[in-house]
Parts: sequence; C-alpha cells; structure tokens
Amino acid sequence: MKLIILDRDGVINHDSDEYIKSAKEWQPIEGSLEAIARLTHADWRVVVTTNQAGIGRELFDYADLFSIHDKMTRIVNELGGRIDGIFFCPHLPEESCHCRKPKPGMLEQVAQRLQVDLKGVPMVGDSLKDLQAAQAAGATPILVRTGNGKQTEASLPESLAKTHVFDNLAAAVTHLLNPPG
Repeated sequence: MKLIILDRDGVINHDSDEYIKSAKEWQPIEGSLEAIARLTHADWRVVVTTNQAGIGRELFDYADLFSIHDKMTRIVNELGGRIDGIFFCPHLPEESCHCRKPKPGMLEQVAQRLQVDLKGVPMVGDSLKDLQAAQAAGATPILVRTGNGKQTEASLPESLAKTHVFDNLAAAVTHLLNPPG
C-alpha cells in the first residue's frame, strides 16, 4: 500500500482569506479531484490533513465542516476515487496544540490510525506549515504552486530547499505515478 497525505485548502480546493465556511463556498482546483481518483486507481491511500481555525474563530461549525468534506468526498467518489481519511485541527494558532500544522501531531495521528511509518510518505501542501509538519513527522514534503504555494516557494528556508515543487496537485500526482528514469 502506498500512502499520500494532502493538505486541503490551496491544494485540493481554492482557498480564501475569509475561510471556506460552507459547502457552497468550497470549489475544487481544476484537476485536483481527478488526480485523487488517479491515485485511487493506482492503489494509493489518500488522506487529507487540514488546519481549520475557522471553527475556533466561530466562523463556521462542525456541521459546516462535515458538509464541506461530504461534498469533497462525494465528488471524488463520483470520479472513481476515494479519500481514506480526513484529519483536521479546529484550534486557533495561539492555542499551541500539537495537532495544528506546522507541528506534526495530525500526521502522527494518521500514522497511528493507519499503523504506518511516514518515512518517505509524500505530503503535499501549499504553505510552509504543511512542509514543516511533513518534515517533522518524517514524511516527504511536496509543494504545489496553487493556493499560497507561489509565495511559499519564494521564501523556502534552506532546510526545505530540496523540496519538489509542482504547479498543482495534478502535476505532483503525475510525477508520483510516473517517476522519471
């Protein structure tokens, strides 16, 4: 079994500085859901990890979040794909919880729940927090230029200088499914 971990906002769907607060606001990035389906067809397990401080800020509630995730998984399923798990952190950054990226807690939960070692597992994100969480958990960080990815790429620290960078999730998945050489 191969496993991939994906951030949600900015990787799978368009992000918003105002937060994605409802299923109506949730809009996939072109090709992202089809990329998840391609992973499924190639026998990969797909897990999503997402910071959702909008809950802590009371901009939306758990029912809204679950409605967003239901929409995402329904469309992926309609395309022949599957999301094997969605992990989220509802806490505010100032709460300093262990599950909020850039800390590795959410990824550690994935490892524990699936009983896998994350060494070498690709973790695709668009922010420095995603890449740092992947690195801290022993996963392999991958950056996409969608969402906040272009800004993140412009200021990557030396510790993440060797991170693979792709235009979007579809391009990253193509690379993973058809590695060069």
